[in-house]
Amino acid sequence: MFIRVKKSKNSPKRSVQIVASYRNEKNQPRQRIVRHMGTAFTEEDVTRLKDLAEFEKAKLEAEITPALFKPEQLAEAAIEARKKIDDEPINVNLKDIKEQARITTGIHEVFGSIYHELGFNNLFDKRKEAARRNLRHITMARLANPVSKRGSVQDLSKDFGISLSLDSVYRMMDGITDDIINKAQKHAHKAAKGLLGDEISLLFYDCTTLYFESFTEDELKKNGYSKDMKFNQPQVVLGLLSTSEGLPVGYEVFPGNQYEGHTLHTVIPKIKEKYNLKRVIFTADSAMLSKANLDYLEEQKVEYIVAARLKSLTDQWKAKITESVAPLRSFDYGKNRRLIVTYSDKLAKKNKHDRDEAIRKLREKLEKSSNPKSLISNYGYKKFMRVTGEVNCEINEEKYAQAAKFDGLHGVITNVKDMDDSAVVEHYKQLWLIEECFRISKHDLKIRPIYHWTPKRIKAHILICFIALTCARNLAYRVRLRFEAMSVARMVNALNHVQLSILWDKKSECKYVLPSKINEDARKLYKTVNLSADTTPYKM
Repeated sequence: MFIRVKKSKNSPKRSVQIVASYRNEKNQPRQRIVRHMGTAFTEEDVTRLKDLAEFEKAKLEAEITPALFKPEQLAEAAIEARKKIDDEPINVNLKDIKEQARITTGIHEVFGSIYHELGFNNLFDKRKEAARRNLRHITMARLANPVSKRGSVQDLSKDFGISLSLDSVYRMMDGITDDIINKAQKHAHKAAKGLLGDEISLLFYDCTTLYFESFTEDELKKNGYSKDMKFNQPQVVLGLLSTSEGLPVGYEVFPGNQYEGHTLHTVIPKIKEKYNLKRVIFTADSAMLSKANLDYLEEQKVEYIVAARLKSLTDQWKAKITESVAPLRSFDYGKNRRLIVTYSDKLAKKNKHDRDEAIRKLREKLEKSSNPKSLISNYGYKKFMRVTGEVNCEINEEKYAQAAKFDGLHGVITNVKDMDDSAVVEHYKQLWLIEECFRISKHDLKIRPIYHWTPKRIKAHILICFIALTCARNLAYRVRLRFEAMSVARMVNALNHVQLSILWDKKSECKYVLPSKINEDARKLYKTVNLSADTTPYKM
């Protein structure tokens, strides 16, 4: 392949072309124009077009060289070759070296190792190899940079040397059945048991809402109480189960208008059926507290630790728990239940600050306008309201004083008999780990908003996010034990900077890999999954 400048008869213009030599069927030498770069009228224009042609020629040579790999083969071959580094010296002339590609490998190597170890590579039947591959790559893309499926396909091609078709990704999602979803949750549960020494007795449960970029409801997407304050958009309710160490073990998807307290009647039987645990101490926040729910848990012989709504108790109970202040008090709540109330100065200061701040903002609004309509938050309904007659708005100081009595107080209700009050409270405090799972899902993995419309694809999207969350929490747990605590964002950032440059020697037609410098966080993550983080260049 060479660059040719062709002159035109009776004209000052010259054409700059990239030309390739070949032999025809009769073995006669011939030439063909590979690319026409443009037409020039001055020497300066010719020089610029020749420089551009040199750049294009180098790319074309890399593309058509038979010894090179296709994009997906390139990434996987580079990763595989790293495992077989030898001490053979590399003798090359740097002037003959061209960079063919630069790919990010940290995500696929480290999170890919976790993904494989947890068994997620076997969710699809062996005959569906393309679906297996697509699920793995889309999960890695979700961890690296959570965007739409179209954006993930583009990122995989641009940054990871992996070529997927968007249609094949959608076909994979359409092939995800309830059996595959159940199988993934069994793998997550098995992995948690393996890390915790086959001992899981404490399960945390909580619900959140996931909204859609849509205003159309169906049997799954329903309008309901939105924790994301998207009351005019349909949603689904996601119930998540995790261990006390924050390792996800399962989940359920409910219609968007499902009251989260009523999800227990679905979740509890499935816990017994799926996990076959000798003992479960069910732990949840106050949204799960109702007389009917507590009675139901006891009927099912399930032990529980549930947050109490202290301000919703009877006047007799409210007087009893506010008459004195102590770090920890325990009350017999009837039916073998305990009400444990704790007090914290830090929480008391926060409660007072939050209430005073709300009152300050309310006073500002009242000073500007006494119209009650101006005090109503606008969720799209305010425009339909009309205020008639004379209305006077003022702050109820008595209610303020009553609320102040509960500053610093927190309560839990439990039926666990063989655990002292302090241990019960400590177990409940670990509930923040499942809240962190939701935070990771919503912010780091961007599980919502959801852009899919059919129930099948919605469930497939949630499964992909659950697998990504399980891999992330699994790795976070391990690296915390071996080195130090790392957030998901910190782990992903470190691994996104682990890259390889694929170099091509145009004379020998050999390929070499030049690993990037690896930072300390990435080194710890590689060691956590027992992988080498060697930065020595090697031959493919």
